[in-house]
Amino acid sequence: MSRLQIWTRDLAMGARFAFGGGREGWIRTALTGVGVGLGVALLLISTAIPGALAARYERGDARSTMSSERADAPGPDTLLITRISQTYHHKDIEGYALRAEGPQAPLPPGLRKVPAPGELAVSPALGELLNSSEGALLRERLAGPVSETIGAPGLVGPGELFFYLGSDTLAKSGPEDHRVERVTSFGYEADRDGLDPVLMLMVVLTFVALLMPVAVFIATAVRFGGERRDRRLAALRLVGADSRAVRRIAAGEALAGSLVGLVLGAGFFAFGRSLVGSFSLRQRSVFPADLDPAPWLAALVAVAVPAAAVAVTLFALRGVVIEPLGVVRTARPARRRIWWRLLLPLVGLGLLVPLGGRGNDHGRFNQYQVAAGVVLLLVGVTVLLPWLLERLVARMSGGPVSWQLAVRRLQVDSGTAARLVNGIAVAVAGAIALQMLFTGIEGDYTRSTGQDPARAAVAVLVQDGDQDRMDGLAQRIAAVPGVTRTVPLTSTQASHRMPAEEETVRVTIGTCDALAEVAALDSCAEGDAFVLTGSTTQDFYGGTARPGDELFVGDVRGYGYGSGPDAAPAQVKWQVPAGARTVPSREDPTGDLRGGLLVTPSAAPKELGSFPDARIFVQVDESLPDALERARNAVFGADPFVTAMTLRETAQTAGFSSIRTGLFFGAAAVLVLIGGSLFVSQLEQLRERRRLLSALVAFGTRRSTLSLSVLWQTAVPITLGLLLAAAAGVGLGAVLMSMAAQPVRIDWASVLGMTGVGAAVVAAVTVCSLPPLLRMMRPDGLRTE
Repeated sequence: MSRLQIWTRDLAMGARFAFGGGREGWIRTALTGVGVGLGVALLLISTAIPGALAARYERGDARSTMSSERADAPGPDTLLITRISQTYHHKDIEGYALRAEGPQAPLPPGLRKVPAPGELAVSPALGELLNSSEGALLRERLAGPVSETIGAPGLVGPGELFFYLGSDTLAKSGPEDHRVERVTSFGYEADRDGLDPVLMLMVVLTFVALLMPVAVFIATAVRFGGERRDRRLAALRLVGADSRAVRRIAAGEALAGSLVGLVLGAGFFAFGRSLVGSFSLRQRSVFPADLDPAPWLAALVAVAVPAAAVAVTLFALRGVVIEPLGVVRTARPARRRIWWRLLLPLVGLGLLVPLGGRGNDHGRFNQYQVAAGVVLLLVGVTVLLPWLLERLVARMSGGPVSWQLAVRRLQVDSGTAARLVNGIAVAVAGAIALQMLFTGIEGDYTRSTGQDPARAAVAVLVQDGDQDRMDGLAQRIAAVPGVTRTVPLTSTQASHRMPAEEETVRVTIGTCDALAEVAALDSCAEGDAFVLTGSTTQDFYGGTARPGDELFVGDVRGYGYGSGPDAAPAQVKWQVPAGARTVPSREDPTGDLRGGLLVTPSAAPKELGSFPDARIFVQVDESLPDALERARNAVFGADPFVTAMTLRETAQTAGFSSIRTGLFFGAAAVLVLIGGSLFVSQLEQLRERRRLLSALVAFGTRRSTLSLSVLWQTAVPITLGLLLAAAAGVGLGAVLMSMAAQPVRIDWASVLGMTGVGAAVVAAVTVCSLPPLLRMMRPDGLRTE
């Protein structure tokens, strides 16, 4: 008989034991299948993430107009579009106003027709928000009738808050009006830049750190039922099978469990995918159809998991002597050796240390070298923990009965306890390292906006607004309950001669109270004018003037600001007041440092028409609920094309924010896997010890003593595992920070937080396992056939 035939025969016999061993065999195979299935489901989700992200980008590009064809004049196939996005209760709502200029105007993806004036087309998530009690104030803002629900092709995710508003007043004032676009099609062919080295490092580490616990859990699950399996293998030796054959039979039994796990994993994945559309994290969501693994990756999982099950089983039996009268494993176990256990993390460090300092624009990381180094370091946690646990429990003695029972159990079989803890230890170590790296590099990807929310919560930006319109809008906002102050400012440009010089002069018009927001004024009265000094590097205009200079003010570059009766004249001749005083400039609430001239309304040039730059700074009383939302409602009600910009001190790079969001998604899935796998593992361990527990109760041992002993058996390895995970995570985090060219700082809050999360998961699983434990202590557990 050939070697292949021998392997096939023995593996098939093992599979028969898995499925034909009666109730005990089915339970054991089912537990193994559930443990493996949870890991397979997460592996399938991981392989589907790149495709889901690509689908989000494709739909976002399909509705974009960044590279759409544009027209200079209205036509039968032109559409006017402008962005009118909103913010509501710290949620971003993407929105656009549309106006079809002809019967063949292009349709945005997801729409059947362009909304009529005043009508809304909303995403399903926005529709739910508008119809909920939470969206009461938003209904006042988006008050138009909803004529259509946007289809999936027009949304990047099912939880996206998105709308289109039909308008009959939308107009393009001229070629220089970039606020309103006249397009004949939709679509954007993106040429995305690759991630910088540090962000690419983050992506690699996120996948490695999240998938390593999955591999550990799968390796643990295929070893369920070890004690009963050993008795079966001894019986096989008794009837004449050699030691190699029984190992192959054991591998066949693990193979059968892993195949069941593949089927269950596919089912878990399908069930989870059907639910994924109802979840949103940080306003990120994916359609279930997008979560579609690449066929070759799914095939790789289908081959790798059974192969790993066979390999793990053969590896676990390498030092076990299976004899006809029993299995020699625990009578006098050989002491675990430390040298090769230290070798793995040392080799991992050897791969990572040479990459130190490459986290800059010029350095690149070898992704395979980084992944291999991190994997070896995390694997080092799994191989060091059994050695440490064995040394620790060997020196324990004395104490209450429950403690002695727990310690003796750990002394007899510390390997099983270590396997249960390994998965969560790896997860905590990887999470600590990632959190340290995120915290270390966050400053590089978080920039200061220069804005000051303490001076204004919102800046209302109005393009082509005349003075009367600005004053009316400011008064309307000021009348909203909770608004404490509104500061309107208008700006235009001026030139010393025509045609305009290279550097024009900025002329800012406002009341004394408003001008005090952009300059340090010692005194001010109506009719005053000021010349700003200080750095003008932030000022777009760049020029200045002196008292008595004659200027041309208005549209000196021929941009054509405004349209209709409010359109600005070409230019107005104006003389700077001779009494203009020189004052230092001051950053306004948006961080804009102005140069040029400041003038009060009575001293300002007349008949300027529309202003190219007009803004209103709005302060609100934060103690009053919804004051900010009511102010935004007033702005939108007055003019939906006006931008109400919420001021923030900092802003994060989009790539960094996306990776962090992906980490949160992955971490949540891994936590579910940790809890589920630990619970299944705990049930399997209790099931194997059911007869022993029943016997102890029958001999008079109190149930509270046995319950405490089970808790101690979990607490000791978990405490040791979390301490080792914290040390390994801090060490790995320090190496990664040096690779990213960052000073090494230990974020103790994140270390304690991640360790606490791991401990909380274990505590929850332990509490959930107490009811099954109490049922297994009944005397009927001694029944046998």
